Amino acid sequence: MRKVFIFSFLLVAGLVLSQFVPHLLGTGFHVYKTILDALLYISLAFIMINVGREFEINKKQWRTYSVDYAVAMGAAAFPWLLVALYYLFVVAPPEMQIWNNDDAWKETFLLSRFAAPTSAGILFTMLAAAGLKFTWVYKKVQILAIFDDLDTIILMIPLQILMVGMRWQMFVILFVAIILIVVGWKKMKSYNLPQGWKWILGYSVVMFLLIDALYRISTYFFGGEGSIHIEILLPAFVLGMIMKGEHSPVPRQKDERVSNGISYLFMLLVGMSMPLFIGVDFAAVAEQSNSIISGIPMLPWVIIAIHVFMVTIISNIGKLFPLFFYKDRTTKERLAVSVGMFTRGEVGAGVLFIAIGYNLGGVLLVVSVLTMCLNLLLTGFFISYVKRVTRATSVELTPAST
Repeated sequence: MRKVFIFSFLLVAGLVLSQFVPHLLGTGFHVYKTILDALLYISLAFIMINVGREFEINKKQWRTYSVDYAVAMGAAAFPWLLVALYYLFVVAPPEMQIWNNDDAWKETFLLSRFAAPTSAGILFTMLAAAGLKFTWVYKKVQILAIFDDLDTIILMIPLQILMVGMRWQMFVILFVAIILIVVGWKKMKSYNLPQGWKWILGYSVVMFLLIDALYRISTYFFGGEGSIHIEILLPAFVLGMIMKGEHSPVPRQKDERVSNGISYLFMLLVGMSMPLFIGVDFAAVAEQSNSIISGIPMLPWVIIAIHVFMVTIISNIGKLFPLFFYKDRTTKERLAVSVGMFTRGEVGAGVLFIAIGYNLGGVLLVVSVLTMCLNLLLTGFFISYVKRVTRATSVELTPAST
């Protein structure tokens, strides 16, 4: 529980700092931004490698997971689509009519994807610590949470193509993505690589350097529009997938402390990466960045608070998708699985960071960040409900099974 409060605090603290640091640094802001982005990518790679290590299925029985993957896709898609529609038709002023603009749709689809992924790390750790590791709810939510993270990572590829356009560089990125997915599937849990926190951090640094080098070299030869930029989400996830050995949901104490520390740093850095929105001419920013949604005027904080509350509600309503499946289980169990999927965390924050990289900002970004903070603060209530329902259901089923 302490972890989710720290996440929320650091995200908000970073958001506040992002409004003052650029003014304080002045001409030194470029160097600061370069270092900030490097640390963000490295910490995101570290997090995604660990998410990939959690991914483990029986490949010989892969067809048995088809329903689970479909459910996970629905649990990721519905919050995403509901939030995107809310942004387009409710938050944006009617006079802007951004729903008539194709660029506005693709920008909103990318930004609102933050609502899709479940925080597998927070969820697994809290349920395992509660002694629920061997329950049906835990096992099912473990599969669904990993699958909806995977779905989010894979969907970032077509979203990236939408943002950049179908240039030849996109075929390179698509080819690399397909190769990574094939390698991840065929070589899952095949390589006995060292998995201590120092090694995983080292992998993250090397991965960032390689991707950054590819971007800089392609920019040098082909210019900014011809650059090849591969998002670090998929390569890091696949690296975690191919690592051999079981990964306990309750890791060694040292690894857990370092992992938590890097996650905390990542949330702070995401907040610090937010563009300026206090005293900014959003129309000018939108024109300069070629972003439609960045031009939505800043709203009074009371209105923003209402939007944050509404986006939190509708994004979690979308996560109730698993409730309509697994009819062989009780309604309480299915609801517990759905509520467990409410938890959000690092992967969603990673999506926001990627959206910032495409110069998406403005009031929609502010609402998205604050929505993630509110959802994190509510995580304790979500997990408490899952614990209570799962334990009660286990007690009810015990007499029938003996």
